[in-house]
Amino acid sequence: MTKVVILGGGPGGYEAALVGAQLGGEVTLVDSDGIGGSAVLTDCVPSKTLIATSDVLSAMSEATGLGLHPANGADDLSGTVITDLGAINTRVLHLAQAQSGDIATRLVEEGVRIVRGRGRLVSVGTIVATTSLGEERLEADVVLVATGTHPRVLPDAIPDGERILDWTQVYNLTDLPERLIVVGSGVTGAEFANAYDALGVPVVLVSSRDMVLPGEDPDAARVLQDVFERRGIEIISQARAMSARREGDGVVVGLEDGREVRGSHVLMAVGSIPNTAGIGLEEAGVTLDKRGYVTVDKVSRSSARGIYAAGDCTGVFALASVAAMQGRIAMWHALGDAVPQLKQDTIASNIFTAPEIATVGVTQKDVDEGRSTADVLMLPLASNARAKMQEFTDGFVKLFCLPITGIIVGGVIVAPTASELIHAVSLAVSQRITVDDFAHAFTVYPSLSGSVAEAARRLHNHGKMATAELTN
Repeated sequence: MTKVVILGGGPGGYEAALVGAQLGGEVTLVDSDGIGGSAVLTDCVPSKTLIATSDVLSAMSEATGLGLHPANGADDLSGTVITDLGAINTRVLHLAQAQSGDIATRLVEEGVRIVRGRGRLVSVGTIVATTSLGEERLEADVVLVATGTHPRVLPDAIPDGERILDWTQVYNLTDLPERLIVVGSGVTGAEFANAYDALGVPVVLVSSRDMVLPGEDPDAARVLQDVFERRGIEIISQARAMSARREGDGVVVGLEDGREVRGSHVLMAVGSIPNTAGIGLEEAGVTLDKRGYVTVDKVSRSSARGIYAAGDCTGVFALASVAAMQGRIAMWHALGDAVPQLKQDTIASNIFTAPEIATVGVTQKDVDEGRSTADVLMLPLASNARAKMQEFTDGFVKLFCLPITGIIVGGVIVAPTASELIHAVSLAVSQRITVDDFAHAFTVYPSLSGSVAEAARRLHNHGKMATAELTN
């Protein structure tokens, strides 16, 4: 029986453990932070649960456009409820723990041995787990490193868990901040700025770039920036935060240009650092890049024989879905099952703001910088009947297809339910479906998905006509 030892109980680790057990391996999972990892306990599940609550308030605040008015004369329906942040965060943490418990139960039922402790490699096939009972030596034929990341900390902005917070600490708050400063306008910063604004908190978003979401589709980022500004979020652009300190009952954030921003709390969302230091990786022959991420190939192999890696510690994509797939691929490969390679150009992702932003495949940047010759069509959702019914005017569908063949190679959806709508485009990308075949499938009327099909219809002959124009 093949002995498998997995370091880390996040999506990459626990999904790999399930596959390893399914394929007959003797699987031991060493975890120090709790089964489910940061995705379940401090990141994805908690943040999206908080966002789900804020979405309810967002819908209530916009309900007057549907003819729904509060009986007490308030400006909107959100004014008829009281936001109990303590109760919200209690629910958030309870749900995260319940999800963690469910995963742990499933692992045990499938025959996975869980060791509560911190593991480190002492050689290619030997791991020492430090537990509350002492050290345990584990021999392995296959090792999977799935140790995740932790929040990056600025030297002059050390989180204290009370006023200066990283994203793992926000769920300890019991009262709404009087004025929340969010440092960082990437995905994490944008999601928390959106959520706390919806909960009724005045939000200041400090961005080092011209626009929020600098790494995302520029058209989508522009929509979100406009929505944020319209909702009253104060965005300080081209400003780099250098420090954060407590002052009285508040905080002061110092910017690089000498300005200071004052608030009651600050959330530092300035990136992540891989948990790869001090666990014996380099000594075992595992190559790390200059940022400390484990270098892996498309079947999750590291540079050391028998050692694989999955999840955020690889720096591939900081997504739970990608971590899980990397972990599964590692076990399929290590234990001799049929294995697909990880195809990064088919990965779908979503930003949980209001509206949501979902993407897959080829990007606008790929086209603009000449890495792809795809044709592009963007269709605003403002004319969509379902969008009109919901009083939704911000958003669009964008599709990318190859010239001549019309094969769909990418897409962007900005809509209230983009995370659900993107699956159809993701399926089209992975299966190389043409715009014509996509458009011929039935959609429901009225629906937002109808606009995805409409975008495909408008791309009919688009590439062929462009080629003909060049020929003539």
